Amino acid sequence: MAENVLSAETRSGTGKGVNRKLRAGGRIPGVVYGKKREPQAIQLDPTALEKLLRGSGAGLNTLIDLSVGGRTDTVLVKELQRHPVLGAFWHVDFYQVDLTRKITVAVPIHFIGKARGVEFGGILDHPLRELEVECLPRAIPEFVEVDVSNLEIGQAIHVSEIVLPEGVEVKTDPMLPVASVVLPAAEVEATPTETIVEGEVPEGEAAAGAAAPAEAGAKGKAEGGAKGKAEE
Repeated sequence: MAENVLSAETRSGTGKGVNRKLRAGGRIPGVVYGKKREPQAIQLDPTALEKLLRGSGAGLNTLIDLSVGGRTDTVLVKELQRHPVLGAFWHVDFYQVDLTRKITVAVPIHFIGKARGVEFGGILDHPLRELEVECLPRAIPEFVEVDVSNLEIGQAIHVSEIVLPEGVEVKTDPMLPVASVVLPAAEVEATPTETIVEGEVPEGEAAAGAAAPAEAGAKGKAEGGAKGKAEE
């Protein structure tokens, strides 16, 4: 992984007011910290940072030689905040790394090939977009390549089947599927509607209709009996 140099300056003030002035002047606030150094507030050019991350090909896994006040540390971007609307870099945290100790990072997955099952109506599903791996900082792969060409309908590739470079160990659950070919969801069949032939009475209504005369007859007899007794 290529080395990349980035310069920053110390930042004396903190708070929203100070940060607002920094951004108005074309700078963004940041922090650099690590096991071998105290947290330090810094400011830097967001354009230079964006150009570096895009140009390296490794994105946030780019190893950066960060120079601040005459001191240079090898760092990774730990957290990068963007403006919620504009998408511009808003704040960045750098973490100092020890090049002799392994670290855990997330590496993007690149899928190549066209799955055979897709030609027969299947759909390629890839629930995982990245893998967590552990390795030395300079051994971090830019991406992990997964070939889906041989996938038939109903088949899947799991994390355990991915071949990683030497010295890189996967930390993601090995049983998780990385890609699979599935059939499209079946269309829900329409509920058949009941056809009523002219002259027919639906079963429910027929029962209700039969009950109504019976109730009316019983009511009439009761009223007639009561009336007769009253006349007597």
